[in-house]
Formats: sequence, C-alpha cells, structure tokens
Amino acid sequence: MTWAIGDIQGCFDNFQNLLTKINFDPNRDRLWLVGDLVNRGNKSLEVLEYVYEHRESIDIVLGNHDISLIAAYFGLKKSNPTIEPILNSAKAESLINWLRSQPFLHIDYNLGYAMAHAGIAPNFQLGAAKHYNDILQQRLNSKEVKEWLKIMLSKETDHFEPHGQNSDIERYALNSFIRMRYCYKNGYLDFKQKGSPYTLKRDDLYPWFDCPIKEKKELKIVFGHWSTLGFLDRDDILALDTGCLWGRELSAYNLESRERVFVKCKGIDIIK
Repeated sequence: MTWAIGDIQGCFDNFQNLLTKINFDPNRDRLWLVGDLVNRGNKSLEVLEYVYEHRESIDIVLGNHDISLIAAYFGLKKSNPTIEPILNSAKAESLINWLRSQPFLHIDYNLGYAMAHAGIAPNFQLGAAKHYNDILQQRLNSKEVKEWLKIMLSKETDHFEPHGQNSDIERYALNSFIRMRYCYKNGYLDFKQKGSPYTLKRDDLYPWFDCPIKEKKELKIVFGHWSTLGFLDRDDILALDTGCLWGRELSAYNLESRERVFVKCKGIDIIK
C-alpha cells in the first residue's frame, strides 16, 4: 500500500500514532510525505531520524521548513530550539546531505499522482515542473549550494519570465513548489495571504489550483503546506495539511484505495 501523509513539522508522536493506525510496515508499504518534516514541532530530530532510517520505503518532497533547516545549517537563517538538536546532532551532516538530495516534485505515472509541497505552478505543465525540479535539485546538491540558497532567499519572485535571468526563473520555481497558496488572475503569486479560501473575502485572488490560466496537469497533485485549507480531495488535487502542528489532525490517504485516516493531535508549544 502507498500512503500519502500531510505536514508533520516535528510532531513525532502524532506521526507514530498515525503509522500505527494505518498499520504501516516499511517492508511492505510506502509512504509519501508532502514536506515540512521539521521545524516548530518539538521532536523534529526524531522525525528526521525515523524518515532517514526508513528512507528506502519513503518518498518525500522538500517544503519551506525543510529548506529553512538547510539554510540554517549553512548559516543563512537563524536556528531555533526545535531544529537545534538536528544541527547539533552527530548525524547532522548525513541528515542535511540526505535532505539536499531530495526532490521538490515526485511523480508516479502508474499511481496517477504527482506530489509537491505547495503544489505545481498554475502556468507550468507537468513536463515544465519536472524540468525545473531537476534544475533545483542540481543546484541544491552542488558545491555552490550556500551561495545559491543565499540568492534564492534574497527576495521574492512572484511571476515567471521564461526569458528572464536564471536566478529569477529558479526562484519562481522554488517559491511555487514550497510557498505557493494564492495567485492572481494573471498567474502572479501572492505570498502574503495565508487564510482559508472558504472565508477569504477577496475576488482578486484564487487558490493556485483554481487559477483561470492554469495549465492542465495529467496527474492528480498531492500537496500540503496550507493548513487553513485543510483536507480536500478532488479529481485534480489532494490537499493533506490538516493542521497537526496546531492541535488539529494528521492525515493519511491511501493512493490505491483512497481510504482516509486521521489522528487527533495534541497541541504543543510552537516555536515561530
């Protein structure tokens, strides 16, 4: 069985409760994790160690908090008490290097799904998304990773210029994979609005998956990142961030049978 699981963000105990509830066996099953394994939750090291230990049975994509951890490792972002144990671990180099090798996009044509932490840019076809994922992966694994991340984090790029500078194109692709929620009618991304589309009282913003210029994706897109959106299962998308970190639920979805499983999560002391 293949189970997709929403944002964990260091909530190790809830993660283990969910794995017990779905009877996960790494010798038999696979996990898809939508990113944001770490940060804010108080057992981020334990989550990362578990996923690394069972990496042969787990597919992940990187989220914004995972990139923040990598940036902190290279001294580009401030650390905090929830990722400090990772940075101080004797396994830090191995764990960070493994994270650096992970993709922003995971595709399985046989199952009929593609996974990205925040989603796939509305103006990207799946082939374009894969192309830019490959470029980002190469950059993240290069010897120049620190300088590249510094450029990527230096400003925001909210629209795609196919003939623009490489850094702007890569920054847009990165932002769409790990930070995107809303966009405007012309496809420009909005990074400020984080609220629920069910209560948003603005007619100029659209969830990225309902953007009027959205390119058709031939696979169903699995994503997380948007806790105020919550669980949403449509023919074209599957949203799995159900707010575990905020004391709501951690969700799992069987990609073969479409079974849904949730565990109620306990609130924790959150580091912002």
